[in-house]
Amino acid sequence: MNAPTPYYVQAGRLATRFNALFGRLARWGVSVAGTAELSVRGRTSGRMQWIPVNPHTFEGVPYLVSARGHSQWVRNMRVAGGGELRVGRRVRSFTVTEITDPVRKAAVLRAYLEKWGWEVNRFFQGVTATSSDAELQAAADDHPVFRISVRG
Repeated sequence: MNAPTPYYVQAGRLATRFNALFGRLARWGVSVAGTAELSVRGRTSGRMQWIPVNPHTFEGVPYLVSARGHSQWVRNMRVAGGGELRVGRRVRSFTVTEITDPVRKAAVLRAYLEKWGWEVNRFFQGVTATSSDAELQAAADDHPVFRISVRG
């Protein structure tokens, strides 16, 4: 029996262009609503890959949430175990721990959706910051969450 395909919403042409723009802005030191440029080593190519992300702090702890699901940066992060976040000249190297506890993950997702829902709700298939705990926990498998530990 085949395992189900992990949830992933691939970016279209317009989203890819916006991502490139927001990534470039972060590289130049302009963070739009808190965005940063994530760099992570590719799991097969070994080359650094870049994408804009919305780092999110919950209860004083920084996280990365993949609104689009099990994307390439998520797969790369699982292999690399960390990367860098950049806004202008400020570069923070970090390691990650993937959150698997559905209760903790749902709490992080709720807070993430409260802040970023205006941008990412369409990827959560009807789940919003006001959804029940059970609904958020049901959606948690589709949206990887990583706890960031900044090095140095």
